[in-house]
Order: sequence, then C-alpha cells, then structure tokens
Amino acid sequence: MGKAEVHSIHVHPVKAFRGHALREALIEPWGPEGDRRWALVDDGGKVVTRRRHPRLALAAAELLPGGVRLSAPGMEPLTVPVPDPAASGAAEVDVFGARVRGVLAEKAAHAWCGAYLDASVRLLHMDDPAVVRPVDPEYALPGETVSFADGYPLLVTTLASLEALNAEVARGDHPGEGPLPMNRFRPNLVVDGFEAWAEDGWNRLAVGGVHLRVARTCGRCVVTTTDQETARRGREPLLTLDRVRRFGSQLVFGQYLVPLTTGVVRVGDPVTVLE
Repeated sequence: MGKAEVHSIHVHPVKAFRGHALREALIEPWGPEGDRRWALVDDGGKVVTRRRHPRLALAAAELLPGGVRLSAPGMEPLTVPVPDPAASGAAEVDVFGARVRGVLAEKAAHAWCGAYLDASVRLLHMDDPAVVRPVDPEYALPGETVSFADGYPLLVTTLASLEALNAEVARGDHPGEGPLPMNRFRPNLVVDGFEAWAEDGWNRLAVGGVHLRVARTCGRCVVTTTDQETARRGREPLLTLDRVRRFGSQLVFGQYLVPLTTGVVRVGDPVTVLE
C-alpha cells in the first residue's frame, strides 16, 4: 500500500441530515467543529433519526457562520441562527437512553422540519458539548464528552475496507445493490493507504498533528441500507456484514475515535498508527 493519508473529511451539522465534505476541520475534544451539534426531538422527547425517517437522507445541512442552512426536496432553504441560551427555551432529548439538554431553535425551524417530515418535531442546538453529554462510561476516559452523535466524537473508515466489503456484496445474494458508496456509513474521516480491515488492530492514531484513541468498533444498523440519493432501503450492507463482519452481536464497519489532542486536520494529512 502507499502512504496512509486522509482521503476525505465529513461533518453532519444536524444529526440524521446528510453531511458535507470539507477540505479541513478543527478537531475539538467532542469531535469535528460543528458536527452533530443540532438534532431533532419528537413529542415523546426522543431523538429523531433515519431509523424511523429515511427521508432525512435527502435533507441537507450546511454550516454557516453563526448558524446552519437547511435544504430538502420540495422545501425552500432556511437559514437557522444558533439560538441564544439566555433568550431561547431549553428542552431535553433522549439520545439512545442518554438525557441530553439542548437549546430550542426559532419556531420557523420547527415548522420547516415538521413540514418536511410531516411530523411534530423541534430542532435543538447543543450549546456546550464540554459539559452536556459524557461518552459512554464503559468506553470513556474521565471527562470525555460528545455531541448529538450516536455515542462517540468521530468515526473513521478506510477505502480499502469499503472495497473489500463491496467485493463481498458482489458475491452475495443481492449483488445489484452494490457497489455501495462510503456515504452509507456517515464517517467523519475516510483514510487511504491501509490494507482492508487494518483498523481492527488500531488503538491510537496520529492524523496530522492530532492524536486520537480508538474507543470501540462501530456496529451498524438499518440506516446503512438507505440509498442516499433516493431514501429507499435495501438489504445491503447488513446481509454481507452479517456474513463477513459479525463480532458478537454487532455487524462492524469502522471505528469510533475520541480525540486525545485538538487541532486542524486536512485532506492529505498523514495517518500514522501509534499503537
């Protein structure tokens, strides 16, 4: 293999919306700057995800100075400013069992999101990730926190592992569903220059000048079966992961990371396995 380096960087400003690629990103203690700092909450107080609303795959969120721009098919784009915690109401959202406090966006944002999903939802912003939500204590070091992400600050995947997975999809019962694009897996960092599944043996990485530790493998769910261009669901990659990448009860693709240091990472930065 050639030199290992960052192939692409992705942030997802609103949890469950599609993300966008960046040439560089500031890695904060709780993940890439602006990543999953917004989330939708339903009337029952639970976080809204693609598990229940696959159409969120077609909704985009773009970071802007002081806010986020929302767009989706059939909707006029809407710019939503970051709410002022002192002037806006607060609400709690259940993110897979963790009660997380957020600041409510303006009413126009609730209406826009609700109209797109045809559901009663509200949009929340996480004001201070440093104190709001700890990383899963089973896998965390003291003081580690995370945004509205599923559980960990960053997700890394490799091009070689995707290529190997797609080769297995082609040999499976639903070859027409492949090859799968990387956006099915919603990573923050995509790296090139490693052998397939090399990430299984990583414990600590240097990405440019930023050091990160591997917290655990990433178990995949039905969200990965959603076509990002149509929002239709298929059978892959879960059928193939069940055949070739089952670890206990999890179907694994990618590794969760927690920053040990902060700093800017860029496309093309070297990636070094430290442990």
